[in-house]
Amino acid sequence: MHLVPAERADHRTIDGHRVCDAVAAIGDVADVRVWAERFALLADPRRLALLLALRRVGPLAVSDLAVASGMNGAAVSQSLRLLRAAGVVAGEKSGRVVRYRLVDGALGELVDQVGGAG
Repeated sequence: MHLVPAERADHRTIDGHRVCDAVAAIGDVADVRVWAERFALLADPRRLALLLALRRVGPLAVSDLAVASGMNGAAVSQSLRLLRAAGVVAGEKSGRVVRYRLVDGALGELVDQVGGAG
């Protein structure tokens, strides 16, 4: 059981070789945490709606996202702040208008799977 961390090496296992395979499959705990955070972003229906629109249509302004999603502008802005802080979306200013776009390619690929798109 060469892949089992030292602090767990003395624990009883049934299929030691499969435990090593499972450790390898899990990989780096930090990577698992990043993916869990991505899934958490998708878990909120309002954020998912915004991500679907941005992925499938491209850059959109807050007011346009509000109309498309049925959310009010403040709720869209709050969701976009969270998505921007997570590095998932970015805003591009054109005059007085800021259009948001999806910049996380891996998350975009997940969004493509929603509703059979792709």
